Amino acid sequence: MLYAVAKALLSGVIIMAVSEIAKRNPSLGALVVSLPLISILAIIWLWNDTGDGERIAAHAEATFWYVLPTLPMFLVLPALLRGGTGFWPSLGLSCLLTFALYLATVWIAAKFGVRL
Repeated sequence: MLYAVAKALLSGVIIMAVSEIAKRNPSLGALVVSLPLISILAIIWLWNDTGDGERIAAHAEATFWYVLPTLPMFLVLPALLRGGTGFWPSLGLSCLLTFALYLATVWIAAKFGVRL
């Protein structure tokens, strides 16, 4: 149980730190958040929990494919905000787009034999 709490606290500290950095310097905050810190921590924890290299390989490969449909959100959200759409509707529309792109990614990947 302590291990799970430590993992949650460390993840939360990283998110809090990025938020604080972004308040002072949005570009630096974006750089830090673009680093795969949580993915690396998850891989380390998965290794500690299972020692299963194949499971980690599958996780890393799936992470790659799932990152791709998130990228348009980071262009659509600022476009909507700069176009005068409110924050919550912009965020909601961006999340809906991302969800639709996740579904499309899973469907397209399956067509090419990639199982996610």
